[in-house]
Amino acid sequence: MIAKKPLMTEYRPMTQVDIEAGLALCRAAKWNQLERDWQFFLEHSLSGCLVAEEENKVVGTVATISYQDNFGWIGMVLVDPANRRQGIGIRLLNEALNILQDKETIKLDATPSGREVYLKLGFKDEYRLGRMLSSRVSGTGEKTTAKAIQKEDLAELIKFDKKIFGAERKLLLEWMFTGAPEFAFIVKEYGEVAGYCLGRHGFNFNHIGPVVAKRSDIARNLVVAALQNSLGQAVILDVFQHDRDWVLWLESLGFTEQRDFMRMFRGPNRFPGIPKKQFAILGPEFG
Repeated sequence: MIAKKPLMTEYRPMTQVDIEAGLALCRAAKWNQLERDWQFFLEHSLSGCLVAEEENKVVGTVATISYQDNFGWIGMVLVDPANRRQGIGIRLLNEALNILQDKETIKLDATPSGREVYLKLGFKDEYRLGRMLSSRVSGTGEKTTAKAIQKEDLAELIKFDKKIFGAERKLLLEWMFTGAPEFAFIVKEYGEVAGYCLGRHGFNFNHIGPVVAKRSDIARNLVVAALQNSLGQAVILDVFQHDRDWVLWLESLGFTEQRDFMRMFRGPNRFPGIPKKQFAILGPEFG
């Protein structure tokens, strides 16, 4: 019997023609991303998006983001189920680390199984996140004073977000606002931003986040407003666990934890932001 020749795997930059394949990998993994998400990565981090290819078929992806000089981010680590356990994921991660080698700190959000891999690559745990899902949102019965975000609010909002997130993410927040203004709300106190939330549409559910606020009552106010525009639909929030009452409130609305993530970092982590003022992240692919 003639031994089957092993397939050669090529690693190269992702292009527009690869988006369809990237979406197919998302569907296979039951991830939520749409074409618009891949477009953002390609438009704003072209050299930081890679694919693994075998016999002209994309079998894996990875994407990176540079948050100025503060830190780099790794996301969208996907491998075709038929090609797993062949070292493709590890190679994609190492390629991403090479792209971000000039960053003193690199971050990512890991699944429990992925965490074991990242620990071996020198990453450390920062804090836990939980994905909360409501398969069908109903009215909360709570009133809200949150106002719809206007374009003129964005500059102040971005400045407010920078200190709390740990880096400026102007392009990303503007992209979020443009894509789903119906989930974009703001609360001001004494004429200044006290909290905001954004959201986006997805294949499986609407995703509310980030939710950034000075206090949990403001975070609740914002989420009530966003949920009013998702009645009868499936919604997720990837939430921080530092405020137990916040999590219990979401549970009282019918949200249950679907999965958990671990925020991890490699390097000195000199720009951790203010986690206690973050109530939900934008998403594990973005931070």
